[in-house]
Amino acid sequence: MEMLRRNLLRLFTLMFAGALFAAPANAVVEIDINKGNVEPLPIAVTDFLQGELAQKISDVVAADLKRSGLFAPVDKGAFIEKIANPDAAPRFEDWKVINAQALVIGRVTQEGDGRLKAEFRLWDTFAGQQMLGQQFYTQPENWRRVAHIIADAIYERITGEKGYFDTRIVYVAESGPKNARKRQLAIMDQDGFNARALTNSNDIVLTPRFSPNRQEITYMSFENQQPRVYLLQLETGQREVVGNFPGMTFAPRFSPDGQRVIMSLQQEGNANIYTMDLRSRTTTRLTNTAAIDTSPSYSPDGARVVFESDRGGKQQLYVMGADGSGQTRISFGDGSYSTPVWSPRGDLIAFTKQSGGKFSIGVMKPDGSGERILTTGFHNEGPTWAPNGRVLMFFRQNAGAGGPQLYSIDLTGYNEQQIQTQGFASDPAWSPLME
Repeated sequence: MEMLRRNLLRLFTLMFAGALFAAPANAVVEIDINKGNVEPLPIAVTDFLQGELAQKISDVVAADLKRSGLFAPVDKGAFIEKIANPDAAPRFEDWKVINAQALVIGRVTQEGDGRLKAEFRLWDTFAGQQMLGQQFYTQPENWRRVAHIIADAIYERITGEKGYFDTRIVYVAESGPKNARKRQLAIMDQDGFNARALTNSNDIVLTPRFSPNRQEITYMSFENQQPRVYLLQLETGQREVVGNFPGMTFAPRFSPDGQRVIMSLQQEGNANIYTMDLRSRTTTRLTNTAAIDTSPSYSPDGARVVFESDRGGKQQLYVMGADGSGQTRISFGDGSYSTPVWSPRGDLIAFTKQSGGKFSIGVMKPDGSGERILTTGFHNEGPTWAPNGRVLMFFRQNAGAGGPQLYSIDLTGYNEQQIQTQGFASDPAWSPLME
């Protein structure tokens, strides 16, 4: 299936036709996402012409934009103008009266060779000018991906930053009774659709993480009762053991260049952090303590590493150089801190915090300042960043619930949503943008 998917994506020519009309320099619709609490922008996403598949594409575009928390799609029941010709300018007064500050119209047609041609235009209704126009060609089975790419283009044009809708999530899918839970690796689109299993065994799997090249993940498995770190090629399904170590290996994660894996190795009751060069298979030890050092995560430039350690008596966050130098504690709040992960933007570190019998997901600056809690609950854990560094996904188990579920939340802390999955789900990892 993955090879078929990749072949289809290679056929996805993404023939970006540029602006169908030049984007005006004086368009006024924009969102300042650096503000603390952003008021969602009213946007009208009309049903694309022509047919059921066209409408499905526009529905996914609207759902993506709404889920970001930055856009408020206008109820279609309020629309006055019915778009009949996507090539003509809309009646702007009809859209201004319902406060649709931006308008998306589009059309989907089938080419003679069977491909779909999807095109859209983004209008600034108050300026009365087009902001963006693009068209794409793809195979019909890739229609959902076309919708995500269109939503990304709209997001970027209005916010000035890359979107995150054309991405995938790898996670641990959990099923069965609590005392005999089966855990498999699974992958899905960021909105929960197109889910499929990557492994099919009764061995416990944990902490899957994407490679920067998007087509490889690393994870830990207790196969044959031996905890080991594996590499899995998404395209071929081929996998290999990263290395055979005398103790437990866990919490693996790729370096930003994809050439190394950083992980924690447990030996004789303590755990230290090591890196392995994937080309030479040589390992380098970065920490050397009698404590438990684990959950390492590189900064996006690869120069530093954040990790958790109980060397001070309870779990706290530390930052060090990529060579292990300058190990410095950065968390000093009440409670314990764990599962740190550096933002793709480099400006924040996300973490799990346990305090007062509750688990929180929060962020802080790399020097430990500016700590901010985004959400608190019975059990929240395992944050992972969207590639634009504006949204986090994590897993939550509520009191009395049968198992964990995935949730997303943006940096304002106001836009929290559950991601629907088949069965229980934990340990999410967000992919980079697809190509």
